[in-house]
Amino acid sequence: MRVGRRGRVAIALEVADGLAKPRGLIRAAGTRLPFSFRITPRSSPGDPAPGPPGGESSQPELPVRAFFYYPWFPETWGRLSDHTRYHPSLGFYNSSSGEVIRRHVSALEYAHAEVGISSWWKRGDHPDTRLPALLQETTALGSSLRWSVYYEPEAQGDPSVEQIRSDLAYLRDHFGSHPSFFRVEGKFVVFVYATASDGCSMAERWRQANSVGAHVVLKLFPGYKGCPSQPDGWHQYSASPETSHGRDSFTVSPGFWKWDEDNPRGARDPDRFRQNVRNMVASGANYQLVISFNEWGEGTAVESAQEWASPSGYGVYLDALHDISGGSRPSPHAP
Repeated sequence: MRVGRRGRVAIALEVADGLAKPRGLIRAAGTRLPFSFRITPRSSPGDPAPGPPGGESSQPELPVRAFFYYPWFPETWGRLSDHTRYHPSLGFYNSSSGEVIRRHVSALEYAHAEVGISSWWKRGDHPDTRLPALLQETTALGSSLRWSVYYEPEAQGDPSVEQIRSDLAYLRDHFGSHPSFFRVEGKFVVFVYATASDGCSMAERWRQANSVGAHVVLKLFPGYKGCPSQPDGWHQYSASPETSHGRDSFTVSPGFWKWDEDNPRGARDPDRFRQNVRNMVASGANYQLVISFNEWGEGTAVESAQEWASPSGYGVYLDALHDISGGSRPSPHAP
């Protein structure tokens, strides 16, 4: 037995085949102690050493279910926490809080998320400096959840090839090899926002910039299929209840009500959302995307709120995603 960093205990046990579950929870005297482990065959002399546990190094295979995630609180709550129409069940939280991150990982696991796509704008800002905690807490939990980034500077202009290449190298060197960062065929994955005015020149800039081995998934724009330069994948980000783009991506969203607009652009309907999720699963698209886990300012969050609380504690939208899994996925860690 050994005790590692963060007080994690590792112990080797022999168990009979078929008698062990990989995850569980011990309760005693008001204490909750979640545990997880892996099962490996008994080694023989000369066998190579086993690799890292699956919760620390394995990667999900396409298709994946992924959620857009925003680590920019409390900064974007507004001075009076009035920059949202809703009331999150966790309150107006701080994205730097380890407890909040652990609860979010639990909620994402409950909803059968395989990837969280964390908003990223520039080096040194809050979303950037909070990314290490997302990765570290996820690894410490032994979670199979993986993280990617949503590259947002394209929303503010046209970054040069040099800037994009530099940013990609930074993301690769600081996060891309972390056990909890999402990779496809060994390449670290970056989702990229775009505006409706973008075109094939944007895809060409990214082709030229990506000399660092990234797996790039661009936001689509009119005419994207005809561009000479094609990325590794395409996705949509919109207020629509659902969008389908062949094998590339399928998106669902519960609704859209921006904090400073009088009326919602998309009204919430849990029953409609359940059907959207069924359609997403049936699509078989490589990237099955939920907009969003916690974009409270635009009112697209599926994270639990007072307005749609449920007996599970996760809210009716995460309940729908939990019930309609599309396959065998891991159970959530206890929050």
